[in-house]
Amino acid sequence: MENNTHSNPAKSQKSKRYFDVHPPVFWPAALLSVLFILVTLMVGDPMTEVFSEIQRVISNNFGWFLILVINTCLFLMIFLAFSRLGTIRLGGRNAVPDFSRLSWFAMLFSAGMGIGILFWSVAEPVYHFLEPPFAGASPEDAARTAMKMTFLHWGLHPWGVYALVGMSLAFFTFNRKLPLAIRSIFYPLLKDKVHGFWGDCIDVLAVLATLFGLATSLGFGVQQVSAGLHHLFGWPDTMPMQVVLVVCITLGATVSVVLGLDRGVKRLSEMNLNLGALLLIFLLILGPTVMILDAFVQNTGNYLDNFLHISFWTDSNSARKKTPKHSSGIT
Repeated sequence: MENNTHSNPAKSQKSKRYFDVHPPVFWPAALLSVLFILVTLMVGDPMTEVFSEIQRVISNNFGWFLILVINTCLFLMIFLAFSRLGTIRLGGRNAVPDFSRLSWFAMLFSAGMGIGILFWSVAEPVYHFLEPPFAGASPEDAARTAMKMTFLHWGLHPWGVYALVGMSLAFFTFNRKLPLAIRSIFYPLLKDKVHGFWGDCIDVLAVLATLFGLATSLGFGVQQVSAGLHHLFGWPDTMPMQVVLVVCITLGATVSVVLGLDRGVKRLSEMNLNLGALLLIFLLILGPTVMILDAFVQNTGNYLDNFLHISFWTDSNSARKKTPKHSSGIT
């Protein structure tokens, strides 16, 4: 039998590539990203006002929709987990995990939370304490509310979204043998159209959403790292320093991805989890230990006790106050 590897050098060379570019997705996503960045740089500071206004309009007019979607994701995942569908093995009946539960948890936690929780675990409670979402709150009530809202944003709800996307990708990729791309999730709706124009559009939007989402998290993380280096070692907390940090972190992440899950992503995620555990132990030892433990137990109970209330809270009364008197409600 003829060896196809030796008879087709081009195919052999292609199989050794780390990356495979899909032009209908890569080039539109790359061009739109570059165009967005160039416009932002050329316009300068006024773009901050533009982004703020877009965010205000979306949050004021479609915040209710976002809340319904997030709750739907969480409750749907809970239903699937405890229904007969929860017994479906990803990868097929005879599939076995490639990594231990601890390794999977480390990778999922690092990818799902990552920089965000390191920054907002401190910033968000402080923000909600200084500006309580519920009017007329005493300092004690403001502190409880601040932790309650932080637990909401970093508790079960985000994992409902992560689980839905991850489970869908895994099922359609490993059970239905479709491409490992967001387009595959829409196969029940679009059928074979996911392999054409509409599938390309879905993947382009997914790439842009992922890119700008990572850029936001990376930006917050770099600001925190830069401020920390300035505080500890007196290094300049300037824009050039932050650019250097972005480059270094991006290179580290790229190397991790190129090395693969086993040698790169898994080891980096496990190191991240171990460092996080050391930080937790250090904080518990440094203290005040009893206060930290008391607050954790109390805030967890407060979060669970008010779970449905805060899960569907839209601040509707305050929103009406902010709406102009003669406005139709749609800005």
